[in-house]
Amino acid sequence: MNNYPTNLTDNQWQVIEKFLDVQERKRKYPLRNIVNAINYLLKTGCQWRMLPKDFPPYNLVYYYFSKWKNEGVFEDLFIKLHIWLRIILGREECPSLGLIDSRSVKTSHHVDGCRGIDGNKKIKGRKQHLVVDTLGIPLAIVVHKANIHDSVGALQVFEDMRFKFHRLAKIIADGGYRGEHLSNTLKATLGCDLEVVLRPDECPSKFQVVPKRWIVERSFAWLENFRRLVIDYEFHAETAVAMIQLAFCFLMLNKIF
Repeated sequence: MNNYPTNLTDNQWQVIEKFLDVQERKRKYPLRNIVNAINYLLKTGCQWRMLPKDFPPYNLVYYYFSKWKNEGVFEDLFIKLHIWLRIILGREECPSLGLIDSRSVKTSHHVDGCRGIDGNKKIKGRKQHLVVDTLGIPLAIVVHKANIHDSVGALQVFEDMRFKFHRLAKIIADGGYRGEHLSNTLKATLGCDLEVVLRPDECPSKFQVVPKRWIVERSFAWLENFRRLVIDYEFHAETAVAMIQLAFCFLMLNKIF
């Protein structure tokens, strides 16, 4: 077996294999090598066809990636690892505080119609919208057109979180999420409050500490370590969501082991 730095350790594989049909049948290429190939692609940003030859054939790797994405395996792994990490760190399974933010990412030219121009940042592409807990791990991941304002895209994020986080009491946001309509929608959808915290340059009053907002910004910084995510190469937005889920899965595995 190849020995790339992106390969899973034995302990990490023992966790992941529980979510895969490892014992389903005898295989020419072990599923562990398939997962290692996906992690290599995510970390290095190479094309599927450019995977090194000591990995299984690229079309087989892509087949399993699509299969696990469509069957919800990545989402299930992401949720279970998040709960496990919180328990290990002495936290409740369900968080009580969330932080919301977004970033616009350029897309390649071969994506579907889900892209637009962020007039503020002058970026043509998609917007990655996250709500994270105080550990920086997402509670919700939504990818939509970059020309959709944060206050509008947040409605889709809140809807995605419905009925999932019973302890959630507050979500902290920046000035882009101001508005009584958004606050009322959050209260009706999730039953929690929206607190808008302005940076000093957004607030005309005296200097004030910006609590917790750096956490979600750090989460986006973590994604910069995965070259596949620096530019959105995925044809469909849901594939981009799966890639982000996988990136945080590998981040959490590295924190646990």
